[in-house]
Amino acid sequence: PVDSGDVFLAHFAAQSLPPLPQLKWLGYLSTTSVYGNKEGALVDEDTAVAPTSTRGQRRVLAEQGWLNWGQTRQVPTYIFRLAGIYGAGRNALARVQAGTARRIYKEGQLFSRIHVADIAQILYASMRGVAPHKTRLYNICDDMPAPPQDVIAYAAQTLGLAPPALINYDEADLSVMAKSFYTENKRVDNQRIKDELGVRLLYANYKIGLDDIFQKGDF
Repeated sequence: PVDSGDVFLAHFAAQSLPPLPQLKWLGYLSTTSVYGNKEGALVDEDTAVAPTSTRGQRRVLAEQGWLNWGQTRQVPTYIFRLAGIYGAGRNALARVQAGTARRIYKEGQLFSRIHVADIAQILYASMRGVAPHKTRLYNICDDMPAPPQDVIAYAAQTLGLAPPALINYDEADLSVMAKSFYTENKRVDNQRIKDELGVRLLYANYKIGLDDIFQKGDF
């Protein structure tokens, strides 16, 4: 999205679209950055959005745009707030093996994650029509928020390599985008996807996910 919201939605909002009676499900993939910084506190779907980053602010506008679009057309609309995505070809194992991984330490910093396969099964569960609400927010993350340096260390251990040296956040040379992630610290609750969609995560934490990627050689 851009400062005005979702560009795709803005384009079609300007068009005279016919009624869409056959459209039974509309999903928008957003981000947990809409919650902003909570100093490590737990957030759930009832937590008020308070984005501190530009990307978070844009996502809030995009979420609201799609919710409004769906409500106007009476289409069941679901917003999925995703944590950090990893999977085959995009994971800590690949970065460690490539020599690009960095172990950056910031006291108390936690990140939530989600394996791409779990994203797929959660979306499918919603599409199957088991969701009890016609409009709903869902956090999509695993069960174990963790310090980023621990994830890199585990990936190195799995590969049988020495972990990269630990770098203090204040001394790390980070891009503006990378720094923005470290300005937000929260734990994300995922109970709603389990209670309402009947989801049982395939990869409940990063260790299970990285182990599977390693065993399959998908990194």
